[in-house]
Amino acid sequence: MLKLILALLLLTGILSHSLHAQEKPNVLVILTDDQGYKDLGSYGSTDILTPNLDLLAEKGVKFTQFYAGAPVCSPSRASLLTGKYNFNAGLFGNVAPPHVDPEGKSGLPTSEITLAEVFKANGYRTGLIGKWHLGHIPEKLPNGQGFDYFFGHQRGCIDNYSHFFYWSGPNLHDLYQNNQEVYRPGQFFGDLMVSEMKGFIEENDAKPFFAFWAINMPHYPYQGNPKWLEKYSELESPRKEYAAFVSTLDELIGEVYQHLSATGKLDNTIIVFQSDHGHSVEERAFFGGGDAGDFNGAKFSMLEGGIRVPAIISYPAMLPQNESRTHWANSVDWLPTLAEMADIKLETDQQIDGKSLLPLILNEKESSPHDVMYWATGFPDNENHPWAVRKGPWKLLGNPNDPTGNLNFGAADKLYLVNLEKDVTEAENLAADHPEILKELHQLYKNWVNPFTSGN
Repeated sequence: MLKLILALLLLTGILSHSLHAQEKPNVLVILTDDQGYKDLGSYGSTDILTPNLDLLAEKGVKFTQFYAGAPVCSPSRASLLTGKYNFNAGLFGNVAPPHVDPEGKSGLPTSEITLAEVFKANGYRTGLIGKWHLGHIPEKLPNGQGFDYFFGHQRGCIDNYSHFFYWSGPNLHDLYQNNQEVYRPGQFFGDLMVSEMKGFIEENDAKPFFAFWAINMPHYPYQGNPKWLEKYSELESPRKEYAAFVSTLDELIGEVYQHLSATGKLDNTIIVFQSDHGHSVEERAFFGGGDAGDFNGAKFSMLEGGIRVPAIISYPAMLPQNESRTHWANSVDWLPTLAEMADIKLETDQQIDGKSLLPLILNEKESSPHDVMYWATGFPDNENHPWAVRKGPWKLLGNPNDPTGNLNFGAADKLYLVNLEKDVTEAENLAADHPEILKELHQLYKNWVNPFTSGN
């Protein structure tokens, strides 16, 4: 059926203008950092201006039940890049910085096959601009994981002007071009990323490109353009600082979007956008600023506010425009979706969790390709590690937490059952009322996590 739909689209001319001398489409995946679900105009924000990302939604399809692979940075990135739930990809939590892990034991295992490796093996030039946070020894850095070119920072966060690791000491400079440390003191990292993105887009027209733009915003430190701080001066802090940074990143995306248009590459470029997880309420983020809408939870939480994210795909040459999909999907789905759109066949032994979303994107009457989804962070042997499993409208959380403090959990809530069709706020534990559903979902999770425990 899918092949028939594509054939009809081609015959009607919808695909015809994408068939340039370069047969394969370019691919640009944009991942923002710590951005709340509602913090786009197209997702309901009324106090933050995001005209460029809203344009992307107008030119594409947005998802309203899209999930990050994890509620924290490294595992979420691992899921997106491998098409696997982070436990299946061998990454249980955030990657330690190299001064804490000098032997480089943490990080995305080199045995995992990344999006970059898939596209590189199929004739694409591959580049990563922005944040890595998936390993620090050479074979675990971007150039060792399928990227021909890398410009950005290796660790989890930097000051955008000094480019030093933004954490407790020691003072570590963190700006690299491939594996070479480079220095651009005083230059705004957002502007550097735009310049690098433009250069990568323009390079070598003979090959299509796969670009992963991992924008380190609005992750703390909040350092939005002063004009946006002035624009939002009447908002209360920390919403003011956060909003300025979101509008700043939106403007940067607009610059690259316009460059794609000016260079004649926009029509043949698939653009994917999502946030890596929910907004932060950490001290370095002024204890908040983001907005998850009706959802409780935030970064680090398996509640909807921690894992449900804005997500958009735009490719007018092939896909519908200005449409929404309410079906649930996950960042693990981008790998098979993009591979199918680029006519790339995945290796049969490449066992992934993702499902192609293309049938659903083309036809809203299709069902979600998922029956069950899993999330987990922390070491599997630790009985207190947070996890969640969803089947249909039912979601079971293990060891739930809400960093915002809106929900409080007691000893009876170690297993916390919710029905998302009836209450997206997840405010009540339904475990006692639905013991059979509790048992079923708990067993699903135990079966999934069992291979990762020390007893197996």
